[in-house]
Amino acid sequence: MTNTAANTGENIVYKRILLKLSGEALMGDAEFGISAEVTDRTSVEVKELVDAGIEVALVVGGGNIFRGVSLEASGTNRTTGDYMGMLATVINALSLQDALERHGMEVRVMSALPIDPVCEPYIQRRAVRHLEKGRVVIFAAGTGSPFFTTDSAASLRGIEIGADVVLKATKVDGVYSADPMKDPDATLYSTLSYNEVLAKGLAVMDATAIALCRDQSMPVRVFNMNKVGTLMAIMRGSDDGTLVK
Repeated sequence: MTNTAANTGENIVYKRILLKLSGEALMGDAEFGISAEVTDRTSVEVKELVDAGIEVALVVGGGNIFRGVSLEASGTNRTTGDYMGMLATVINALSLQDALERHGMEVRVMSALPIDPVCEPYIQRRAVRHLEKGRVVIFAAGTGSPFFTTDSAASLRGIEIGADVVLKATKVDGVYSADPMKDPDATLYSTLSYNEVLAKGLAVMDATAIALCRDQSMPVRVFNMNKVGTLMAIMRGSDDGTLVK
């Protein structure tokens, strides 16, 4: 694949990324479902990266449709609930695929659960080959196993495909010492170590995801996806958000 970024002289610091989107982010201002405005805006930002020669993979959550942990509280078996949540991520992945394709990108959805009529099964070598050909790859159904979050899936897939960084899109500017919506004195961290995140119990990703990134030296940047242009700015070396390394 020809690196367009190199040809245009842009100062791109990442060649391959894993972008983690929460299901909640896809709701926009609604209380449920998928916002066409959000998927359209996300597609525009991702296309800018693809046009610059950056290989883009995504992991999407399912919390806008279903949360297995919430159902467990009402007595549903946790394993059953988690599988239901995985299916919700497939719905979101297909919605994103459609939006990205409408913006002119080639996209493949790869599921950790086999759903052959709907999407491809996840195969690591095939995923890497798709990326090398300039296709956007969306990883659905989490890890395919219950008791693991889509944050853990993002860390795992990012490591497996050899991404340069895992980017976690949020609705705030990065990782704070406390909830900035509740504590006006909350401090925004510019950098953190993996062990600091774990020791302080900071809400970056779940502990399994952070420990996995730590053990494989995979950097994680948490940033505000609602700020247009931030994603591309990070590709050019901006220090937006919080870097965990």
